[in-house]
Amino acid sequence: MLLIRRFQYAKLVAADFGAALLAWMCFFLLRKYLLNEMTGYRFNEAALFDLISSALVIAIFWTVLYILIGEYRDIYRKSRLAEIIRLARVSALGAVVIFFALLLDDEGVDNYRLYYKTITAYFLLHFFITAVLRTWAVSSVQRQIRNGRISFPTLLVGSNALALNTFHELARTSRHLGLNLVGFTRVGDTIDPDLAAQLPARGSFKRLPALVRSLKIEQIVIAIEPREHQLIQELLTLLEGTTARVSILPDLYQMLLGSVKVHHLFGTPLIEIKQDLLPVWQAVLKRVVDVVGSALFILLASWVYALTALMVKLSSPGPVFYRQERIGKNGQPFRIIKFRSMYLDAEKTGPALSSDHDPRITKWGRFMRKVRLDELPQFWNVLKGDMSIVGPRPERQFFIDQIVKIAPHYRHLHRVRPGLTSLGQVKYGYAETVEQMVERLKFDILYIENMSLAMDFRVLLYTLKIIVEGRGK
Repeated sequence: MLLIRRFQYAKLVAADFGAALLAWMCFFLLRKYLLNEMTGYRFNEAALFDLISSALVIAIFWTVLYILIGEYRDIYRKSRLAEIIRLARVSALGAVVIFFALLLDDEGVDNYRLYYKTITAYFLLHFFITAVLRTWAVSSVQRQIRNGRISFPTLLVGSNALALNTFHELARTSRHLGLNLVGFTRVGDTIDPDLAAQLPARGSFKRLPALVRSLKIEQIVIAIEPREHQLIQELLTLLEGTTARVSILPDLYQMLLGSVKVHHLFGTPLIEIKQDLLPVWQAVLKRVVDVVGSALFILLASWVYALTALMVKLSSPGPVFYRQERIGKNGQPFRIIKFRSMYLDAEKTGPALSSDHDPRITKWGRFMRKVRLDELPQFWNVLKGDMSIVGPRPERQFFIDQIVKIAPHYRHLHRVRPGLTSLGQVKYGYAETVEQMVERLKFDILYIENMSLAMDFRVLLYTLKIIVEGRGK
């Protein structure tokens, strides 16, 4: 089955690549006609080489664009109509880029109306040829799913009458999704006998992470009452970091609020728990901005680093930098680096959060905290990939253990790289107690669920405002 999946994936990429090649070659000849260059034109070996080489470059451009847009994510659940609509938008974007990069200064064009003809002709050629080949590739994938050659091991979370109804509904309406139900997990003390007769019981829902690994589960459907918020929260916390897609049954209010998106008209309505927080191109660009921005800042602000280091050295005995273990993306520990703002042995009695009038902070350290100078060395953590410029602030395991007892959903923060600054920090500020950390948590979760480059930019603007006003601590 894995070989079939890889072949279908390769077929879709090859269809797009071939369509881009063919469209450019057709456009090459059509453009000659539009520009009245066919008379006396000789198609020799040199012209053929130029055509093939330029077509290959164009095809590579389109393939990279599709990857960045996210066209090859989850190719097994694509809708043909949705694909054509999305393809029209992407084709328009790519055609405009090619027009400005290659065709705008065409020597053969002395009338701007010809520009409109050439760009329109290329857009239509590329769109229609790609639409035909991609529809063929997507239809091929859908046939493999309907015939059962491609399927996705699925686990049902629930054990009552609602779970039984969900099982029957999925079996009746979701064949085109390729869901292969391999069992259910018990929630509560009761198990519906009819459900147990049709699906193998896989134990308690608390075993979900182990079951996902052992059964190679790719889809989880949570079939419990939507009003059981506490239990749903516990389930999502258990499934944090899993590779499986997670869906949950909606209630009427969620439908009215517009939370339920129907991707397949005749399928069971489900709320899909978002896994990809950013489109591929935004994720790539965010990392590029992190690396380039951090490198430029370290280079341009080297005199600030030197002056701050000197003042730290003069303010109190001890090293200039302070390193501490924090927990980052996917729960991985890393060593955060700061300019030291406290006296030596400030935590000799154990980990403690700082406060407004903390006697452990030096006079220079208090100034650094107000204008965030102590955070500047963390640009090195950003360069290394431990952190991002914008993201939830990383915490120590000692405090995380206390936070999750009150708010288990804190682990959602580990889905992304921690940041130098965060929405929680600019909207709430520093936390002096675990309870305040929990209170600040809602802002960081809000950031994660609405992640975008625009949101990062807004957080950075707020951070600069706080620095200028000296409202840090």
